[in-house]
Amino acid sequence: MAKAAGNNGVNLMRLLQERALSKKGKEEERQPQNVLEQKQQQDTDTVVPYLPKDCVSNILVRLPIESLIPKSMLVSVLYEGQPNHPAPILPFGGLTFNRTLKFSIQFIEFKEGNSRLAKYKISCLGKIRASYNGLLLMDSAMKRGGLMVVNPITRKWIYLPVGSLVPPHAESYGFAYSDVTGDYKVVHLFRDELGYMNCEILNVGAKYWKEVNGPAFGLFGWLGYIPVSAIRALHWIPQIDHCDYLVSLELGNEKFHKVPLPKSCRTHDMILEMGTFLSFVAHEELDIDIWILKGVHDEAWTKHHRIRTIGCVLHMVPILSLKIGEDMIFTREEDGSLHAYDFKQGLMRKVQGQIPPTSFPHINSLIWWEKALDVCD
Repeated sequence: MAKAAGNNGVNLMRLLQERALSKKGKEEERQPQNVLEQKQQQDTDTVVPYLPKDCVSNILVRLPIESLIPKSMLVSVLYEGQPNHPAPILPFGGLTFNRTLKFSIQFIEFKEGNSRLAKYKISCLGKIRASYNGLLLMDSAMKRGGLMVVNPITRKWIYLPVGSLVPPHAESYGFAYSDVTGDYKVVHLFRDELGYMNCEILNVGAKYWKEVNGPAFGLFGWLGYIPVSAIRALHWIPQIDHCDYLVSLELGNEKFHKVPLPKSCRTHDMILEMGTFLSFVAHEELDIDIWILKGVHDEAWTKHHRIRTIGCVLHMVPILSLKIGEDMIFTREEDGSLHAYDFKQGLMRKVQGQIPPTSFPHINSLIWWEKALDVCD
């Protein structure tokens, strides 16, 4: 009996000791956690909540382009030649590609009155056909008439099915996004052997091109001008000189329209996207007028600004409107020099560097052609 009582006392003492040690251990483990909780409570205003990677990616894709990397630029394709040999810029027109040749995508960036020529760390096998939202429509050169869409920042690409094969001088490509259908669309406008204009459209990701009614006969005299995407449509200047209208394709209903210009378009006049609107930059003696169009239907052109040129700065061809900073970039035909016009200060200043031929307005982005999945909903 005494032995049993003794054993019970020892067991009780051991149990109390184990409980004490366990309580002490828990308090020691909990103390740093309490300190961390107090620190987190104090920094509530500065701590960023955790988000899954797929949710972050989805948010980035939905952000406006300007909030990601707000730098407007021009892109072109450069042939990487042998050392000690010049590397000529690829001209617009037909080329016979050799799969062993190496090409790189170069860009010229404008910032604070200066320009910078650089290259993306990505190779390609063909020339650029169009640019939109940070995506490039390019020749794939893997098969005749093949095209691809590539984002030079994310290095994602997709090959497109081959459309109608026509001579390069008889075709024009446009590339834009339709907020009506939610698709990126490639527009192929081409002239057939009888002189009629035909059009086929491919929704990026689809397997087949869709034939649509082309513009009326006689509207197009030349297909050399690169189409401009603005106000939910693609716009072409259809004549080399003395043109009084544009040919516009609405992306939503895929119908062509003849849109009158405020004045006759001459050789050095151009259309550009300016903000979210379409601008027509026209020479008026020694001055340059900038007109704005806000819609394809029942809209009138309004004169936005007049640039008073100083001296003999003639034949200034507009090539790019910077969304950030509101500058407009011109190139002088006589010597290829670059000039930037500051709307806020009303000044035209020379910019170092030269623009390569067949360049396209471009802006870096993380955009991709696939429709965003609602992973955060």
